[in-house]
Order: sequence, then C-alpha cells, then structure tokens
Amino acid sequence: MTADPSSPGLGERLARWLDDLGLTPHLAEAGLPTFVRDDEGLPRWSDPRTGLRLDDDQLAQLDRLLHQEGSEPEHAVPVPLLLIARQARVRQELLDTPWLTYETLGALRGTSVNATRFAVHKAQDAHRLLVVATETGTVVPAFQLTDSGEPRPDLQPVLAPLLAAGMDPWRAWAWLTQPVGLLGGQVPERLAADPDEADLVRHAAVRLAERVADPG
Repeated sequence: MTADPSSPGLGERLARWLDDLGLTPHLAEAGLPTFVRDDEGLPRWSDPRTGLRLDDDQLAQLDRLLHQEGSEPEHAVPVPLLLIARQARVRQELLDTPWLTYETLGALRGTSVNATRFAVHKAQDAHRLLVVATETGTVVPAFQLTDSGEPRPDLQPVLAPLLAAGMDPWRAWAWLTQPVGLLGGQVPERLAADPDEADLVRHAAVRLAERVADPG
C-alpha cells in the first residue's frame, strides 16, 4: 500500500524516496510538482503551474501517481521519471564526447561562421549530417566528421536512413556511438569504417530506420 495520506511526513517520505532514486532533479522536466527544503530542512512541495504549495490532498494524489506502476505499489517506482533520468544521463554522456559548434567547425574548415552554418544545414537537410539541438545551442557530434571537418563518406549509408526516417537526433547519436547487440556488441560508427563490415552496419541502420518510421 502507499503511505497513509493523513500521517505526518508524507512530503518528507516522498522527497527522501525520490532523492534516494536520484530522480529529484527530473521532476520539473516531467511536469510534476517539485520541492525545495526550507531552513529547517523540510521539503516544501509546489505546483508547477501555479507555484502554490501543495496541500495534503494534493500530496496524497502525487503519492498515488508516483506509486501506480506495478502490482505492488509500495515497491513501485515512477517509471516515466526513471526514463527521463536515464535520458538525461545518456545525453550528458554524449555531450562529454567531442562535438563542434558552428564557430569551432568553421575554424576547422577555414570558413566563416555563416558559411559553416549554411553548409551544416544543407548537409542536415540532405541527411548527410547529424545535428543536435541542446539547451546551449546547436552541436555537431565529431564522430561523423573527417579530420578536415567534412562528413565521413563511410558513414553516409548508415546515417542517411536514420535521419530520413526522422529518428530523434539524440537517439541517433547514442545508437551510432554505443555498442549494439545486433552488431555483436560493436559500435556502429566504428564498424562502418571497416569495408568488410560496412554492409552489416548499413543493414542494421536500415532495420532500425524502418522501426522508427513505422513503430506500430
């Protein structure tokens, strides 16, 4: 069972539970009430739409919502929040790898920022370049570029079907740069550089693109 809504400390129990799961930073992104601790260390929960403090009934509703997954609610975890947290972790891991901005790519190519921006958008529209929007601006993951900053020719047959299918850029970045079970645990963008394995990688990308285009 979920905690008794009338018992004191429900807000604190929820706060500790979410802290222990590492999910507190992702409440706002999920559109859920958030909390801050006051001078005494007690959580003060507030509604994300109104900014008003949650009353006991609203805390009880939040408790039921967060514990609704699974057949044993007392042991349930908020799966949507876990997915958001995992997504945030994966994105940070990707951003910890090399990437370029219009400015740094332009410097690498020896072209102006405006010319670089135009070329990047043109390559993106042609499904030749993976471009990712972040909170701080547009980035171009470096794995897909040659030493001179141009799109890798060997990666084009792999990248094109994914982008043409409308795959989320973050998901495409992750799939291309992390081990894939269908490829024997190999990393697609690395395997694509091997002429003997290039067709296998392309086939895996096409299969994935088909699922993206038709998830049903």
